[in-house]
Amino acid sequence: MKFGGTSMAGTERIRRVANIVRAQAAKGDEVAVVVSAMAGETDRLVNFCREANALYDPAEYDVVVASGEQVTSGLLALTLQAMGCRARSWLGWQVPIKTDDAHAKARIEEIDAPALIAAMQSGQIAVIPGFQGVTPDGRVTTLGRGGSDTSAVAVAAAVKADRCDIYTDVDGVYTTDPRIVAKARKLKNVTYEEMLELASVGSKVLQTRSVSLAMKEKVRVQVLSSFVDENAPDADSLPGTMIVSDEELAKISQEGLDMERQLITGIAADKNEAKITLTRVADRPGAVAAIFGPLAAASINVDMIIQNIAKDKGETDVTFTVPKADLLRAQTLLEERKEAIGYFRLIADDKVAKISVVGVGMRSHAGVAATMFKALADRGINVQAISTSEIKISVLIDADETELAVRVLHSAYELDAAA
Repeated sequence: MKFGGTSMAGTERIRRVANIVRAQAAKGDEVAVVVSAMAGETDRLVNFCREANALYDPAEYDVVVASGEQVTSGLLALTLQAMGCRARSWLGWQVPIKTDDAHAKARIEEIDAPALIAAMQSGQIAVIPGFQGVTPDGRVTTLGRGGSDTSAVAVAAAVKADRCDIYTDVDGVYTTDPRIVAKARKLKNVTYEEMLELASVGSKVLQTRSVSLAMKEKVRVQVLSSFVDENAPDADSLPGTMIVSDEELAKISQEGLDMERQLITGIAADKNEAKITLTRVADRPGAVAAIFGPLAAASINVDMIIQNIAKDKGETDVTFTVPKADLLRAQTLLEERKEAIGYFRLIADDKVAKISVVGVGMRSHAGVAATMFKALADRGINVQAISTSEIKISVLIDADETELAVRVLHSAYELDAAA
């Protein structure tokens, strides 16, 4: 069971979480709980680091920001004990959750789970701070923002859990953000691939790495709301969203348990993108590598890429997107290498948004892209860039048109819930 920051924001909410955990344990289940820091706490700790040293050491940064989850894990264990449950906290280094040494963005390499499993088998509820681990030389690491989801899936895989329940401030995965489209529908089942694409293109329900790990380790993940009444049904019967393999979804469909399954699963929007255009780049072998090589070396992820070749001039314009948070670093890096790359001008734009339609049904149906482009064109929404995968089509548009585009596409693919 994993509980996010809004679920852990204050003693009253922690007591509510403890009641949910106690009810699950009372059914005879062996339970491990992964918790996030209280909502807003990580941001507060990050600001302390910046005030102390603008060029902070990532290893010391990890020591500071990992403390948020340490507090909530201890408080939840104390609250469970007050309710008569056997519970204890297990910090990342105590489990241990072994990671590499990439501070502030560490990756889990292994979890030594025998002691944890033995404690759970004895009836003890294990409360584990998410987002943190330990390097081979014993230093605390953190997994990057949203890393508690990854911690939960990794722990579930390590203890061979039947299921990993992710409790959030929403009660499942919807066809799109219900705050934008009131008629968005909650989905009963979503495949790992669909959730991975939705998470990567702006859906905030789960962190991308957690879904990728769940798919790799075949961990069944359920998304639920932690904001339920005291007398609400338990997680075994709550109508959340189950994230499963293609095979399990096919079986569910064959058994008629998901009759509403549609061609498109959902629409996602992401305003955390920025567009960079390099004009009049020499059209020669190695020119593109000279652009993207330094960005990769600086760990700046590049998403959409468009290259237009002017055959008569031997020049090309190269347009691509990077995370908005990395725009300044990317600009600086490329301007330093202007002569080596050989471009005329760098144009940056952070007033863009990426809109994506996702669904495994695309594999076997034509016309999905045509529907998207026509629906946007009919409303005068200009497409600046396009990228596709087997089950996703993404377009880059003006940020001001984000909500309109989401509503238009949600209707175009007939995803609106029945009135």
